[in-house]
Amino acid sequence: MSASNMTSTLPTTFLLMGIPGLEHLHIYISIPFCSAYLLALLGNGTLLFIIHSDTSLHKPMYLFLAMLATIDLVLSSTTLPKMLAIFWFRDREINFYGCLVQMFFLHSFSIMESAILLAMAFDRFVAICKPLHYTTLLTGALIIKIGIAAVVRAVALVSPLPFLLRHFSYCRGPMIAHCYCEHMAVVRLACGDTHFDNIYGITVALVIVVLDLMFVILSYILIFRAVLQLASQEARYKAFGTCVSHIGAILAFYTPVVISSVMHRVAHQAAPHVHILLGNFYLLFPPMINPIIYGVKTKQIRERVIGLFLRKDH
Repeated sequence: MSASNMTSTLPTTFLLMGIPGLEHLHIYISIPFCSAYLLALLGNGTLLFIIHSDTSLHKPMYLFLAMLATIDLVLSSTTLPKMLAIFWFRDREINFYGCLVQMFFLHSFSIMESAILLAMAFDRFVAICKPLHYTTLLTGALIIKIGIAAVVRAVALVSPLPFLLRHFSYCRGPMIAHCYCEHMAVVRLACGDTHFDNIYGITVALVIVVLDLMFVILSYILIFRAVLQLASQEARYKAFGTCVSHIGAILAFYTPVVISSVMHRVAHQAAPHVHILLGNFYLLFPPMINPIIYGVKTKQIRERVIGLFLRKDH
């Protein structure tokens, strides 16, 4: 097939089906989805406001937390408004290039979140294993470099996806069996040889999850070893307590990824909506739960939040 023919068959729009098989329940499914989105907006917005306005929180741990909150806001806002439009108004159309843009933001910010969680593990490692060098190692310049590296890595890895998809013919119809423009869901509509796209997409996902998670686990092995060597039990509890929030964020992010990956490989006969609901859970749960975890478990954040709402009451 010539390049001109392939270009001529690019669809103007795609149609997002929502959750196939559960269309009759869309209005009810939208209730927890909308609630989770509002909680994500409120929680992450509050975190960013508190960290920005309180100069005593301008420390590495909280700066990484601000990066995480920003990523969660973008990640949830990339998909949830359109998803709710599908559920409430049956507004299923999405422009072809709008679909590619949504895909780019969705996958790149997921990779950025993984990178920031790894950076936060490094922060905890330095704080506990090399406390005397904490301020000299984790300088403002290094934090900026880590943030830039996270963005560059994500953009470099995800940018090829929309460009590759532009060069396919889409002869399998415009219906995307998903709530948003997930890479593999769009690839399934393309004609021609999509092996490279499939392999590239899977490889990027596996490399990011495996490498980042491996380094996170390695950091915590070293952290736990250092904590166990502390003299008093009180010191051990205090040191470990500083890691609880981050461990919760790691579990919130990686657990749905692992479960979804296992389900795709083990439960081949599972209904399509099972995989889609898992994918939605992966996008919704971390942005909603991360501010709650840090608000409850981090004393400085908790005190600022309580103070913020008490001032509003007065």
